[in-house]
Amino acid sequence: MASFKTVMKSGHPPTLFAAFLYFDFCFAIWVLNGAMGPFITETYKLTPAQTGFMISLPILAGAIMRFPLGVLAQYIGRKNAAITEMGVIVLAMAYGFFAVSSYNDVLAMGVLLGIAGASFGVALSLGSGWFPPEHKGLAMGIAGAGNSGTVLAVLFAPPLAQMYGWQAVYGFAGVVMLVPLVVMIILAKEPPDLHGQSFKEHISCLFTKDGWAFSLIYVITFGGFIGLSNFLPTFFYEQFSVTKVEAGRLTMLAALMGSGIRIVGGYFADKLGGVAVLSVVLLAAVAAFLALTANPSLAMTTILFMFCFAALGAGNGALFQLVPLRWPNNTAVAGSMIGEIGALGGAILPNVMGLSKQYTGHFATGFVIYAVFAAVVLGCLALWQRNWVGSWVGPRGKALSSPAEDNTKLQPVTA
Repeated sequence: MASFKTVMKSGHPPTLFAAFLYFDFCFAIWVLNGAMGPFITETYKLTPAQTGFMISLPILAGAIMRFPLGVLAQYIGRKNAAITEMGVIVLAMAYGFFAVSSYNDVLAMGVLLGIAGASFGVALSLGSGWFPPEHKGLAMGIAGAGNSGTVLAVLFAPPLAQMYGWQAVYGFAGVVMLVPLVVMIILAKEPPDLHGQSFKEHISCLFTKDGWAFSLIYVITFGGFIGLSNFLPTFFYEQFSVTKVEAGRLTMLAALMGSGIRIVGGYFADKLGGVAVLSVVLLAAVAAFLALTANPSLAMTTILFMFCFAALGAGNGALFQLVPLRWPNNTAVAGSMIGEIGALGGAILPNVMGLSKQYTGHFATGFVIYAVFAAVVLGCLALWQRNWVGSWVGPRGKALSSPAEDNTKLQPVTA
């Protein structure tokens, strides 16, 4: 096994660090409304369904914006796209600080928070672009560990909201966003892995069965991660009557597991194969979601969520070990498309949980739905991998020793 030092020497660590920091701070801003959900709900006396919609809106907006940003990055460069996005985010935070004063304003702010959620595909492609195929899983895992921004949001937003008011948190976030912006300008270097392609070639991943298969898996892994990350503060607050700050801290424990394990998932995907790791991950997710339907104690619920987030985080890392192997020449676009569909799954989850609580009096139905969905996708993965292995990937999802020269020209999906 290659040492971490050897892996870092094979690429450009300063760019990887800048990509991680960029994604980390963007992710923190993306989930701000979720982290402050109990405060906003109390201010405007929201119903569970209204709370679920308010929390899901930034996820939905971020999902929709991911693919356009990925396409833009193919033309102006990933570094330039990241810098442009962060500049717009600072302006959006100024709007939140000065202008939000009603529930409708919160919804509008949710759309603006979605700008930060668009960073995913660009960050991972930028961070891994300097690394060879056999180390891209680990590189993407490190860049993708920026979803630890959830930890920053749930750790700092509730105490700041309690001390200064939740609208003030937008202002703090805008100032802090200047840190990754400066780091990106100074340290990042555009990777040399882009090739001149037409727009049709850039979006070719949209017309392959593999693109939609990857997206469906990501609905479970990342959709579950981002959806639960946003909803857990409200869940803990309502289910166990803990304080708003305590709800944030409990969410932090679960989110921290998912963020850290993403790197491990990418590493083991390089070594054991992304398909093998994903199979284990999906099975673990099914078990965790079903166990949560039993309404366990606060301590056991927290442990189960930590286990669930660890599985989902490892799955995120494993899936994106496979993406650059399948689409080596347009990873940013493919990653953005897959991330977009996956995030849409995350937008569904808070709504399902909110509706479940409002109409059944408990959250169990939402967990059952996601468990069944994960089980179906696990079965599909067993079928899909039969066509993948030997075509563009090795046994169990490891990198081929001699990658196909053009993995983007497979047969399109037919009706």
